Amino acid sequence: MFRVRPLPFEATASYLQRLVYAYRLALPQLCDGAGITLNGQGTTPAAGLVLSPTATGRIAVLSRIPMTHLTRALPHLAQDGAIAGGAATARWTSFNALGRPVAACTLCTRHRSQGTTGTARVYRPWHQLVCPDPRLNTPLHTAAVAALAAAYSAHQRLRRHPREASVWMTAHAITIRWYDHQQHFTDRWRHRLHQLTLADPHLEGRGNASAVLLARDLVIYPETVTLARILATLPHRTQHLREVLTATGHRLGLTRFSPTTSDALAIYLTCTRH
Repeated sequence: MFRVRPLPFEATASYLQRLVYAYRLALPQLCDGAGITLNGQGTTPAAGLVLSPTATGRIAVLSRIPMTHLTRALPHLAQDGAIAGGAATARWTSFNALGRPVAACTLCTRHRSQGTTGTARVYRPWHQLVCPDPRLNTPLHTAAVAALAAAYSAHQRLRRHPREASVWMTAHAITIRWYDHQQHFTDRWRHRLHQLTLADPHLEGRGNASAVLLARDLVIYPETVTLARILATLPHRTQHLREVLTATGHRLGLTRFSPTTSDALAIYLTCTRH
């Protein structure tokens, strides 16, 4: 029988749900067949599952995936503090809005699920917002936007910087504000969004959210990476604010970049350089 392999950083409930698809069972049936007591109620992606060590061992046997591989791939696999050798239990637990896993790459999921499903949820690391496998893709078809692949490579280089996470979060907050307020990159981002929606015509009809919101992180991704790398290398208090903004605009590919004092980047630079 084929094996359903876990995705890197996959949510536990997501992996068990993929096993369910493979065996054509309901989750309670899967747990019952493995001798695991399922406690509580929940559904993905709003809730997750926590397994005891004994239950984890039984899932490893059932899936034919070595325990070490499972625990490495599923970061939240066992978090209930149970002692190895105790009861085999699984319990539903709720996520807060910020802690929910996100949709995984559809083609990666199909590949690791032997074609049984294209749906999975992962805790995507901040440095892996685009699928790293060039043969595959993200939940959206991004091959038409070459800037995304180049940005991904630059993003990995950023990881070597000691302030990698903080500059990324700052840059991301700034570019989101620019996007939401249609500042600086309006034409560029509108064109990129158009490319994405052409490649994925179903994007505009997914649920109640618009393509403008669903594709936002991908649309702003190249500029976010560039801005994060700029912030990581800025000298402190050695240049006039206007000089810094001009140089930043040039690196972002803008011929004119004159943000007002209320601009998100100008506010950040003002606060950090005094």
